[in-house]
Amino acid sequence: MNVVVRRFAGAARRLDPRPSESVPYSPSIRGNADVAPPAFQKSLPIAWPQEDCANEPAGFFACGERNALWALGARFVVVLLFLIASLSSQAAVREVGAIGLTVGDLDRALKFYTTVLPFEKVSQSKSAPGAADELLGLGGTQLRSAELKLGDERITLTEHLTSKGRPIPQDSRSFDHWFQHIAIVVRDMDKAYEHLRREKVKHVSTAPQTLPAWNKDAGGIKAFYFRDPEDHVLEIIWFPPGKGDPKWQAAGGDAGAPRIFLGIDHTAIVVSDTDQSLAFYRDLLGMRVTGGAENYGVEQEHLNQVFGARLHITGLRAERGPGIEFLEYITPPGGRSLTADAKANDLVFWNTRLAVDDVAKLSVKLRESSVAFVSKPSSAHSQIVRDPDGHALQLDEVSAVAAASAQR
Repeated sequence: MNVVVRRFAGAARRLDPRPSESVPYSPSIRGNADVAPPAFQKSLPIAWPQEDCANEPAGFFACGERNALWALGARFVVVLLFLIASLSSQAAVREVGAIGLTVGDLDRALKFYTTVLPFEKVSQSKSAPGAADELLGLGGTQLRSAELKLGDERITLTEHLTSKGRPIPQDSRSFDHWFQHIAIVVRDMDKAYEHLRREKVKHVSTAPQTLPAWNKDAGGIKAFYFRDPEDHVLEIIWFPPGKGDPKWQAAGGDAGAPRIFLGIDHTAIVVSDTDQSLAFYRDLLGMRVTGGAENYGVEQEHLNQVFGARLHITGLRAERGPGIEFLEYITPPGGRSLTADAKANDLVFWNTRLAVDDVAKLSVKLRESSVAFVSKPSSAHSQIVRDPDGHALQLDEVSAVAAASAQR
């Protein structure tokens, strides 16, 4: 692109040789007639002598105007080239699909998500022995899985029947880098929290927290963290008018029996470096940044039980589906990284599914960028990769996702 701009500028110089002459500087494109220069401005050289315009037809372009139009033309070329480049580089990720959790006991997990929480079971299956080995990078796997939905969004619960993995560490904290949760939108925070209290869920937050009004990006949002029976962290969240996706303001069901739990707004992941994560999710996967905030204060400390918590939050989305939200802890330090021996059968393994145009082509691009793969290269139709902090993402072909949806 720089070569094109240089050629454009060079062509302009060749067409209009303009010997240097010092004249008083004027901020007006019409020259000195409109605006006199302030006394403190120095005389600057301008390469456009008066006689250069002597043979120009009167009343079309004044000399200063033509000079400005050359500059505008150069800028137009640059903008046009950037626009062409952006249009030719389409987003790899079309949709954020089901968000997966690895569970130790599928029956217990199903009971929690369909009775304590109002998810609806869509399907349940059992894989053939070894069928998922290449995808998960394991050997001798056999899985039991269930797909559930809440509103328009879906989750999957997967139990490894052979080679059980490790439980979530008992000392796991909200600022450890393996942390991930889903944010479930509620219509009424008080009613939703009262329901969860009756069900005796395990609290992470001391109680629902309302983010303070001084926080222009998040002020007024209410949230509460809790755990499922196997210590996966979940969030319920309420958006005031003007915040969050507008669809949450219209959701809730019939007036006679409005739903309290509406759907999944996003999955949140702790990241060690926002710029590093943006290079992966935005620059490699093509997701777009939709907003951000910086949260701190006593409400944030009570929300995630991290004393001195100060978070840099960045939201991203694809064309469809829930968002992915970065949580970078500015303070406190000491968040632990995912261990190098972590595997897909461990309960810290969340798996966010992304619908992409061409898995093979994107996989080549990611391998060239030294992205870590969970799946073996021979797993062609889907690939599981890890982001810079180890969070797992499953890349599925858009066509395969559409075919699976048509069968539901």
